[in-house]
Amino acid sequence: MSTRGVVYVHSSPSAVCPHVEWAISGTLGGRVELRWTAQPAAPGQLRAECDWRAPTGTGSKLAAALKAWPMVRFEVTEEASPGVDGQRFCHAPGLGLWHARTSANGDIVVGEDQLRALASNSRAGEQFAHKLDELLGASWDEALEPFRHAGDGAPVTWLHQVG
Repeated sequence: MSTRGVVYVHSSPSAVCPHVEWAISGTLGGRVELRWTAQPAAPGQLRAECDWRAPTGTGSKLAAALKAWPMVRFEVTEEASPGVDGQRFCHAPGLGLWHARTSANGDIVVGEDQLRALASNSRAGEQFAHKLDELLGASWDEALEPFRHAGDGAPVTWLHQVG
């Protein structure tokens, strides 16, 4: 089953940009050339984004390939497809990789078992709120938000998996 998604490389050192392209190319099975632009939120860094279409599960493969470069800020989204939740992956230096399932409208899906564990392991309201923020990726959103806005109006490249 095929789905689509987006890779947002929010910031990357210029020397790492070819490695990012190779990681995406290797995952999608064809040569990828991203259009890199300056990242105003991090002078000296570059940003790029690309839409992709490939089999379900490709989002996790893209995130795994990109996390090899810990200084790169990125997000990978995979849209929901029939019978399969979507996915969202965020990576920020110092925080590492965060992952959540997403619904058809893009909301974060928190599973019943996750909520039960949260409720049973949290003793105080403040601890519960902190753990809920972790499930929802609040720290990653806070770290990436300035980079998201800095990319408004940037060019988008369409990619398709080969084979």
